[in-house]
Amino acid sequence: MQQGTLMRKVKSKSWKKQRYFKLQDDCMTIWYQSKRTGKIESAFSISDVETVREGHQSEVLQSLAEEFPPERCFTIVFYGRRGNLDLIAGSAEEAQCWVQGLRQLIKPRSFPLTFALVSRTWIRDWFQKADKNKDGRMNFKEVQRLLKMMNVDMNEDHALRLFQAADKSESGTLEGEEFVLFYKALTQREEVLSLFQDFSEDGKKLTLLELVDFLRQEQLEDEGTEELAMELIDKYEPSETARARHALSADGFLMYLCSPEGSIFNPRHRALWQDMNQPLCHYFISSSHNTYLIEDQIRGQSSIEGYIRALKRGCRCLEVDCWDGPNGEPMVYHGHTFTSKIPFREVVSTLGKYAFKVGHPSPGAGHRPGPQKCGIPGHSKSHGGDGHPNMPTSPSPTPQELKHKILLKGKKIGRLEDTLDGPGDEAPDVSDDDNGAEAEEERRRVKVVLGDSAPIAGTKHGPALQKDKESLAQALSDCVVYCKSVSFRGFQEARSHSRPSEISSLSEAKARKLIRDAGNEFVRHNTWQLTRIYPSGMRTDSSNYSPQEMWNVGCQIVALNFQTAGTEMDLCDGLFSQNGRCGYVLKPPFMRDEETLFNPSDPGSREGPGPIILTIQVISGQQLPKVANSKDGAVIDPLVRVEIHGVPADQAHQETKYIENNGEPHGGTRDPAVPRQPCPCPPSTHSPFPGFNPRWDETLQFQLHVPELALVRFVVEDYDKTSRNDFVGQFTLAFANIKPGYRHIHLLSKDGTSIPPSSLFVHIRITE
Repeated sequence: MQQGTLMRKVKSKSWKKQRYFKLQDDCMTIWYQSKRTGKIESAFSISDVETVREGHQSEVLQSLAEEFPPERCFTIVFYGRRGNLDLIAGSAEEAQCWVQGLRQLIKPRSFPLTFALVSRTWIRDWFQKADKNKDGRMNFKEVQRLLKMMNVDMNEDHALRLFQAADKSESGTLEGEEFVLFYKALTQREEVLSLFQDFSEDGKKLTLLELVDFLRQEQLEDEGTEELAMELIDKYEPSETARARHALSADGFLMYLCSPEGSIFNPRHRALWQDMNQPLCHYFISSSHNTYLIEDQIRGQSSIEGYIRALKRGCRCLEVDCWDGPNGEPMVYHGHTFTSKIPFREVVSTLGKYAFKVGHPSPGAGHRPGPQKCGIPGHSKSHGGDGHPNMPTSPSPTPQELKHKILLKGKKIGRLEDTLDGPGDEAPDVSDDDNGAEAEEERRRVKVVLGDSAPIAGTKHGPALQKDKESLAQALSDCVVYCKSVSFRGFQEARSHSRPSEISSLSEAKARKLIRDAGNEFVRHNTWQLTRIYPSGMRTDSSNYSPQEMWNVGCQIVALNFQTAGTEMDLCDGLFSQNGRCGYVLKPPFMRDEETLFNPSDPGSREGPGPIILTIQVISGQQLPKVANSKDGAVIDPLVRVEIHGVPADQAHQETKYIENNGEPHGGTRDPAVPRQPCPCPPSTHSPFPGFNPRWDETLQFQLHVPELALVRFVVEDYDKTSRNDFVGQFTLAFANIKPGYRHIHLLSKDGTSIPPSSLFVHIRITE
């Protein structure tokens, strides 16, 4: 085995250790070992890598810019909240070899190939982990241990028969490819096969007409069904012979059900599908709070990584808190706290690189979404531009008109003294859960709406450099065009004296009080003016409030702590995962009408059809992962909880029973009034591996009074009798994006990243 490439692993300016890095023969695993001890320190899978950045694109590498040239530096970025890996190669050539090699390995492919490849490489990753002596073979006892690691609680006799069938060489061991065959036989999808046979006359294939029947009857595809059936056969049928005969095999049927077309998320809504010519106030806008923080609000780290992660997640409204630093250098951090600081110029540089780099194209499409976008403070003409070149003249511009533009949110000064010495730019409400420090900090903030091509610049902010105050403050004020910050003094006052181009910021407590006392007035206010909601100053742990109650009254800019995983961020990701991930979601019609009667506390005030019934049959789970830090040999006892987040009358949740190791269901909160649906396959075909591929066959039913505002969250947990259930995976989407029929739900981690190939298989029905 080759020794590998010697590179410096960097954690800080003073911590630079030499390590050997090597790509394993499977081209899916990288390990690194200490140069001094030879001990393997860590390993990671290529599937864990999100991207590779060249040059000084982290704070650590920027601090070493004078010591190491950018050509030798690169950063490996992982999915989720795992820390980045900063590396310095011995030469520019070595750095390029690793950068280009890694990029090629993580390069996205078409979905059918990716689905098969993910499943295959995921299996091989586990095989490599368990192959201790690295001889590429495993006997039955080793395979048993590996399956325990993979959360497969198997029947030994059944597994042994499959093992012997996969051992083509009759050596008593399985090599890599043999293990893949063994594993696939072990986890065959009987419930899908049974469904396939229900529509197949000969049980071996679906003819074109049989597939059309399935698409119409079960998937409720009512337009261009024959053309769709042909497309699915051409796209997902692996057999050339079957494709030539316009038929779909059982393998092709499974590939279709696991594809974007078979997902619960309507693939047409992944692309930009909404009208982007409405005023800004008619959209929900993805927004973050204290974007620079990646930890808590008191002692947490400030990092440009916070901006990069938020922008790549589709966030359109970010914050930069500017404070005086040494030598007149503005610094960004959470004022009056012990959070670390980052130079403002680094933030500006990062925003210039990443604000519109990610276009979030829809699956299978190459276009960039139209609306661009909501965002960020701080600018100075030293970086070029006047802040708002060629701005539209409309008092209520649309996202379409604001493509490639930047909007700065801040106080628009009349007299210069009003900004320099007067009340804060946001005049935040100070209630019982907010304090003076939070209010003072709000005075230092500026928000901006960013456009694709306009330059981003910086400004000094605060009492330093008295001689520059006037010009910089005036320049900043001149950039404020559509998002002038004003104090909120009541809905009547706003209607009489405010303009559509103005915006108010409210604490979460103030917003809740307004929702309780004047829900309809709040909805009407948000039909013509922007409102921003920010977290309580008491949330020093960077926890989040529920954004749903703010969206229920039409608040557009609901700022969350993006660094904190949980239900709140799942809802945010779920709402903004549609419409090309452009960060804008059009509000329903009754929330865009200035004379609306809608009040979220009274769902009957909504104009439109009556309540609808959402029926969800939770059939099975596939390849559910083990819970982190679980004991060796432990197998999860999974359950599924379906949550409805919407107006108060729609808030609800129900659970399936949990599946114990022996496969028997227990517990659950299924509505007893809903009859249990028959299992689509006979009991004898139930999975012998309940924790890994569980079968529930539970039907849950919900009544939705305001489906236009509802979000549906699917959560898989490991049941624990003595303590809180452990999180396994989740998926959240807006009700409007649900496709009825037999659908797969591809689960996400706490961080919102995919955990292939884990999924749920469900049947969805929507009726009035």
